[in-house]
Amino acid sequence: MCPDSISFRDPRTQPLPSDDAFLQYMASGWGDADRSVDLVDGAGAAAGRHRAHIGERFSGRWLIVSSGRAATRTNDTEFPFRPDSDFVWLTSCQAEGAVLVMRPTAEGHDATLYLPEPAGPGDEAFYADAMRGELWIGPAASLAHWADALEIDVRPLGALEDALVAAPSNSARAGAPEPALDARFQPSRELLVALSAGKLVKDAWEVDQLRTAVDATVAGFRAVAGELPAALDFGGERWLQATFERHARTFGNGVGYSTIIGSGPHAPTLHWTRCDGPVLPEHLILMDAGVEARSLYTADVTRTFPASGRFSPAQRVVHDHVERAHRAAMAQVGPGKTFLDMRSTAYERIATSLHELGILQVSVDEAMSPTGQQHRRYLPSGTGHHLGLDVHDCARIGDDRYLDEPLRPGAVLTVEPGLYFHANDLTVPPELRGIGVRIEDDLLVTDTGHEVLSAALPITADGLEAWLRG
Repeated sequence: MCPDSISFRDPRTQPLPSDDAFLQYMASGWGDADRSVDLVDGAGAAAGRHRAHIGERFSGRWLIVSSGRAATRTNDTEFPFRPDSDFVWLTSCQAEGAVLVMRPTAEGHDATLYLPEPAGPGDEAFYADAMRGELWIGPAASLAHWADALEIDVRPLGALEDALVAAPSNSARAGAPEPALDARFQPSRELLVALSAGKLVKDAWEVDQLRTAVDATVAGFRAVAGELPAALDFGGERWLQATFERHARTFGNGVGYSTIIGSGPHAPTLHWTRCDGPVLPEHLILMDAGVEARSLYTADVTRTFPASGRFSPAQRVVHDHVERAHRAAMAQVGPGKTFLDMRSTAYERIATSLHELGILQVSVDEAMSPTGQQHRRYLPSGTGHHLGLDVHDCARIGDDRYLDEPLRPGAVLTVEPGLYFHANDLTVPPELRGIGVRIEDDLLVTDTGHEVLSAALPITADGLEAWLRG
């Protein structure tokens, strides 16, 4: 992707001279540039605590974690780079092509971060490499600035190979694929699981980052509500999607995952990320969205509200049933409770609602049995997940531990039951077809129960109608 000379990379560009005189001309006459690191306060210290935690788990072992590279979008263009979450948790660094090496010592581990050096004046890549050259992408932080900001030893990526000479082939490896690492260093499931487990309980700094992300997300929902007239007039789902994503980019790093805006018959589709349909006055709008903070911690909130500002009787019935399941499931979140307690309660309440609505033709007990599960036709997804640097955080710890390990203060998870009645589902009464409702909140487990981080957004039908009126 990054050839030596721009003349080979882009046939539309006039080839440039490659002699020393031209290089000297391109290298001279430049003043100082801002090379500071834009880092959230406390990020370097938080990463240091995380390294200490994982180092204790792997005493005497080499640990190697990489940030990864941008994925190719098509031809010679790339998607915006987003570093591997495990790498960020251990470093708070968001640089592309970076590698963390934790070398075991008698006292624990020495951590060194290997980073690509900036391609500034004096380097041919400065003007010849459209992916790295500062003439193309702007000034980059120096290694010294990274070291000061992150409170870690930082060295050039070119020194990595020599550093790995002493590392055994069974070093524990994690992170995104990195060509600087040879085939000896394959990803270690043991390390991946340990990193996931390390994120089960957030420290105070991480909780603050999640609060920041949730607060920005709540504000983003308000911004979307303010654009409903435009969406009804001409913009549709795309207008609302773009409104939230503009807000996320302005008040955070961007979105934490693909925004879901499903209006009318699109609302029952769990992952309606196409967002290319109209918004009509009679539609419910299911909005599932989250702002990713500058530290890369993300929120994940869902509300379902009427485009007209008022629920129809049928829409209100479905919403009320989901709200009851949501409240019951949230009541199961607290220290000593398990993820399974929350999930089982949500499923049972949804099955009960389906039975009351005359949709479920078997008993609730039969539906909840391992050989039943008929309610899953109308709620095929899970009912929540851990939340952090990844929208589905802690995902590698294994189903048994995920479901059965008691929740501890500092855990952050979502609760998100729903009912999804597709427009062509003939098992559903006609008046309910095409209605999809999901309610999702972000909860912090506390010493005495839980705190709903996203409580600023109402969850009742009446509350949502008042919220839309402003």
